[in-house]
Amino acid sequence: MKALITSGGKGTRLRPLTHTQNKHLIPIANKPILHYAIETVAEAGIKEIGIVTNSDCSEVPDAIGDGSRWGLRITYIPQEAPLGLAHVVKISEDFIGADKFVFYLGDNMVVGGIKRFVQEFERDHVNCYLTLSRVKDPERFGVPEIKNDRIVSIEEKPKLPKSKFAVAGIYIYDQNIFKAVNNIKPSQRGELEISDAHQYLIDHSYQIGYSEITGWWKDTGKPIDLLEANRLVLEHLSPHVLGSVDSNSYITGNVIIGKDAKIVNSHIRGPVIIGSETIIENSYIGPFTSIHNSCRIKNSEIEFSIILNNCEILDINGRIESSLLGTDVQLVKANAKPVTHRFIIGDQSRVELV
Repeated sequence: MKALITSGGKGTRLRPLTHTQNKHLIPIANKPILHYAIETVAEAGIKEIGIVTNSDCSEVPDAIGDGSRWGLRITYIPQEAPLGLAHVVKISEDFIGADKFVFYLGDNMVVGGIKRFVQEFERDHVNCYLTLSRVKDPERFGVPEIKNDRIVSIEEKPKLPKSKFAVAGIYIYDQNIFKAVNNIKPSQRGELEISDAHQYLIDHSYQIGYSEITGWWKDTGKPIDLLEANRLVLEHLSPHVLGSVDSNSYITGNVIIGKDAKIVNSHIRGPVIIGSETIIENSYIGPFTSIHNSCRIKNSEIEFSIILNNCEILDINGRIESSLLGTDVQLVKANAKPVTHRFIIGDQSRVELV
């Protein structure tokens, strides 16, 4: 069995972060989202992976490499334009060949792995196996209609969902999926929808299996999804301290502190992860916060946030909460007169002031 992982698209819902960074490389708990997908596939015993990338950018191949660090072999499959998930499958037919495969959306995260889904796919001898998750907003996803324990239809982003389930971003197929993706037509959005491919299989009497994800699953398509995924991952990490913590600081809960990081006269309340060479001084870092490498935080408070590399947060009044800071961001108190707010903000940024 092989695996096919997505890493393309434009990440429009995560702008401005994705103006300068592929969304699949944004870190959750200081590790790129795409790493979680690769590790999950490897844990299921799969050794050969195809990663679909934007054809005009080498950012993902440069960051991920050939897969040897995970004991895998990775092939990169360029996609000329984001033309839908079924198009991703379609252009990967040469790589997959006659093999069965897991199709894993690289910006999705699931706790508990996928090994049991692979085993159920093999045991039940189905042509297509879907993972489902109960969600509050099924209209954002492909939604199955289930009757007598069978999926009888699937609709993409329906206005009136026929169930509370979303088809999660983890699918398992045999080679019949290629008949589907080669016979469907683009939707009104101009894309080949994976839900239409699944409906093709249903309409042509192929066997569809499914299982509900009983742990948690998260599609990290929006900023709040990133923060929630970060929270969920941090809850499951084991604490360890490699950096230095002075005698005036307090560390409570599950906290990870990276190599050469320094905590000075500060209170860190976990779960929190702090990257290497980061300095935190006279500050409070609250639960569900990830601070990446080489950051400097002084006289400030942060909680339930993700802070990327090389950020400076200095002398900020009030607590920073539910925030995403991209690489090399500076938040500093203005010392000049007159006291004013001064901003250099890129396209589609979001700022809230009190």
